[in-house]
Amino acid sequence: MKKITKEESRRCPNCGKIENQIKRGYNPSGTQRCFCKDCEITYTLNPKKREYSEEIRNQAIKTYYAGVSGRGVGKVFNMSKANVYNWIKKNDSNPES
Repeated sequence: MKKITKEESRRCPNCGKIENQIKRGYNPSGTQRCFCKDCEITYTLNPKKREYSEEIRNQAIKTYYAGVSGRGVGKVFNMSKANVYNWIKKNDSNPES
């Protein structure tokens, strides 16, 4: 039987209750998941941010404009080529950058 806890850190983002929050495994990234028995949703405690720093983005864009393909930039920085293409598209549509 799962233990029902009353910890302040486990607050349901939907209903805001602290009671009836049950641990429900981990995400692939290793963060704890919880289940609210009242509103029946599963949520993540302290989700990890998954974003690249502005410095990495600027380096990737500069590398692309230096003549390396989007796929090549993705391999160099160990990221998806879609990230590179999206940043370039956003950079082209934003003239003040």
